[in-house]
Amino acid sequence: MTADVYAQYFSAECVFSGFPRRAALVSLTVDSEAGSVRYTVSATFFPHRDEEDFGVSYDAYVSRVVYEGAGRRSKKRESALLETVRATVDGLSSKLSATVFWDKPLREARRG
Repeated sequence: MTADVYAQYFSAECVFSGFPRRAALVSLTVDSEAGSVRYTVSATFFPHRDEEDFGVSYDAYVSRVVYEGAGRRSKKRESALLETVRATVDGLSSKLSATVFWDKPLREARRG
C-alpha cells in the first residue's frame, strides 16, 4: 500500500532541460507491505504557467528514502519525519539548482 502522508504545492524556481519550472510538489510518501515500511521524501518541479496550471511533469524529480524498516505506519514516526521534509528537499534540490519558496504555498497541504 502506498499513501501520501503529506503533499503540498509551493512556488519554486528551477530550470530543467531548458525549461523554467515555477512550482514544486513536495511530498512524504509511505510504502507499507508484508511487515515492512518505507518513507520517501520527494519533490518534482513543474512549469506552472498560470494559476490553474498544475500539470506536474516528473522529469525534474528528486527523492530520498528517509526511513526503511520492519513494522507499520506510525503517527509518531510520521510526525518526526514531517519535521525533516523541508531540510531534506532543500538538500535534494541543490542537485537541480532549484529552490522551493516555503513561504509561498500554492495550495493547502494534503495529509493522509
